[in-house]
Amino acid sequence: MKKKLKFIEQEKYTSEYMNYLGYAKTERRSYSKSIELLEKKGFKEISTFKSLKPGDKVWRGYEDRTLMAAVIGSKSVTNAGIKVVGGHTDAPRLDLKPIPLFSKGGYIYLDTHIYGGIKKYQWLVMPLALYGTVVKKNGKKVDIAIGDEPGDPIFMISDILPHLGKDQALKKRDEFFPAEDLDVICWTTPSKDDKDKSDKKGLVEYLKKTYSITEEDLMSAELEIVPAGMPREVGFDRSLIAGYGHDDRVCSFAGLMALLDVATNGVPEITASILMCDKEEVGSMGSTGMQSSFFENTVAEIIERQEKNPRDIMVRRALEKSTMLSADVTAISDPHFPDVDSTGNSSKFHKGPCASKYTGGTSKGGASDCSPEFVAEIRRILDENGVTWQMAELGKMEKGGGGTISQFMARFGMKVLDMGTGLWNMHAPWELASKFDCWQTYCAYSAYLRDGGASCN
Repeated sequence: MKKKLKFIEQEKYTSEYMNYLGYAKTERRSYSKSIELLEKKGFKEISTFKSLKPGDKVWRGYEDRTLMAAVIGSKSVTNAGIKVVGGHTDAPRLDLKPIPLFSKGGYIYLDTHIYGGIKKYQWLVMPLALYGTVVKKNGKKVDIAIGDEPGDPIFMISDILPHLGKDQALKKRDEFFPAEDLDVICWTTPSKDDKDKSDKKGLVEYLKKTYSITEEDLMSAELEIVPAGMPREVGFDRSLIAGYGHDDRVCSFAGLMALLDVATNGVPEITASILMCDKEEVGSMGSTGMQSSFFENTVAEIIERQEKNPRDIMVRRALEKSTMLSADVTAISDPHFPDVDSTGNSSKFHKGPCASKYTGGTSKGGASDCSPEFVAEIRRILDENGVTWQMAELGKMEKGGGGTISQFMARFGMKVLDMGTGLWNMHAPWELASKFDCWQTYCAYSAYLRDGGASCN
C-alpha cells in the first residue's frame, strides 16, 4: 500500500512538472510561471517588506529572467547563513539575430545565432516554435509564442535529400551544415508584383497586423527558436519523460517545489532559498548570470531587513556560512556509448538524483571540488529521509567534461555540492529523464532545505 501511495505521489509530481516544462520554454516564461506559483503560496516581492521576521516568504527577481526566493529562518542570515538550491532555467537553443529577416532564393528566413552547446544536425527538419519578447521604442512589450497551440504554424530548417546528399555525407559532423545556414523558414509566398521574388513586404505587413510591431522593432527583441511540442511519456511503461529543456528546468522546478514545501511546513531553522538563474549555458556571464552580483545583492537586501545596524561585512560572513546544492543535470550512462563511461562512477536511470563531488574537465579544470565534510552531511540528510540517490561523475577522463554554477558560488566560501537529475540526450532538442529520478530529486532538495521530513517519503 505504501509503495502504491508513493507511486501516486510520483505521478502527481511528474504531471505537474510536465505541465511546467511545456509552458516554460524560455527563461522569461519560467520566471513568470515560478513567480505565479510562489505568490499563490503567499510569497511577496522583497521590496514590499520593511523588515523580515522568521517565516516570512520573499522573492526577488532581475530583468524577468533570474529569481531568488526564500523562507526566512528562525536564525538570522548573518549568524547562520542560508541554505540554497540553485539551478538555471536557460537551455540550448537558436536565438534570432538582431536583424533577423532576410531573403534567400525567393524565400524569407529567420537568421539565427546558436545559444549554448548544440549538435547542429539535431535541429534540422525539426518542428520548431518561436517564443520571446519584442520591446518597442515606447517601452511596450509584445510577447510572442507560436508553434505549440492547436492550429499554430510551426517553423523549420530544411536539409538536402539523401538522393543528392553524397558530398554532404563525406563531411565531418560539425562541417556538413555550417552554423550560418541554420536559417529558419518563415515565409515562402511569392510577391504579387514579381513571382520570382519573396514577399518580404507581405511578411512585414503580417507582423504589423498580428502583433503591432515593425521590422525595426525586432532589433530590440529577445526571440528564441525552440522545439515545438509538449513533453511526452516514453516507452510502454511510461517511465521516462521526453521534453525540451530538462537541462536544467528539471532541477530548478524541483527546487521550487521543495521551497513551497518549506513554506507550508512551519518556520525553518536556517533560511531556505532557491536560485533560478540565467545564462548558465553560455558561461553564467551578464547581469542575469551567476557571475553577476545578483546573489550577493539579494542576500544584502535580506540582511538590510533583518539587522538593526547592517554592514557589508555581515553579507560576507553570511555567505561563508551558507551551503548550497548546485541543482544541475548530469549524464546517464547510455549502453550505446560505453566507451565514455567512468568505470564504477556512472549513473543509471531510476536510481535517483546524482551527486557529483566535482565537475570540470580531465584534470578537474574549472571544477568546484566539494569538501568530504559537506558530502557526508548531505549523505546523512538524504539517507535519514529515505531519499534514493547515487554518486557519479560526468564521464571518463579525456572524453570531455562540463561545469555548473557551483564554482561561482563556492568562491564566496560556501560549501557546495552538485546534485541533479541524470539525462539521456543532454542538450538535444528532446532530452530524456526518468520520472522516478525527477521525483527523487525533489525529495532530495526538500529534505536538504528542511533537514528532514521530505513530504514524499
